[in-house]
Amino acid sequence: MSEHAFTDEQRAGIYRAIAERRDMRHFSGGEVAPELLARLLEAAHQAPSVGLMQPWRFIRITRRELRTAIAGLVEQERLLTAEALGERGSEFMQLKVEGIQDCAELLVVALMEGREAHVFGRRTLPEMDLASAACAIQNLWLAARGEGLGMGWVSLFDPLALAELLQMPSGATPVAVICLGQVDEFYPAPMLALEGWTQPRALEELLFNDRWGQHE
Repeated sequence: MSEHAFTDEQRAGIYRAIAERRDMRHFSGGEVAPELLARLLEAAHQAPSVGLMQPWRFIRITRRELRTAIAGLVEQERLLTAEALGERGSEFMQLKVEGIQDCAELLVVALMEGREAHVFGRRTLPEMDLASAACAIQNLWLAARGEGLGMGWVSLFDPLALAELLQMPSGATPVAVICLGQVDEFYPAPMLALEGWTQPRALEELLFNDRWGQHE
């Protein structure tokens, strides 16, 4: 055991948060205390980022009419997604894909403008800005689970339309609508698995040795 390891109890808490994190869609209203929200956003802000560029920007949605407008954009994309899914479209329409009107806090996570100036770590992999923002979102997710709050990542929207709605500068791109708040209970397994949409795959199927597709 490394001398830098956490205690058994601390490590168990980390692994529990990872195992019990869920993409939540059902919320029970209420509020998130300002000090708790600040703590969660600070956890998100401590995420790693390529070249320490910290490309994430957080927009807290406080106006009810903005919530409604964002929900409208999500509904438009939900219908278009159902159409694109073909024969599974009607099945998709039965799924609950967001909790925008019910969650205590609504956040939009965006990539900043001017990202092309950051070359460190991105010359051959420019998408690492998005990977960095995803790390911040995961930090927020795990911290929220540890605090007993549910969180859902909604990606069903037209980024150009959402950027225009929120008056983002040219080059800034929204990547997530985040629903955050109290829930009556956490799903015992991923919701899409519970609904029969798909099933998670075992790690053994996705772990290769030395070359692609080699398991031994």
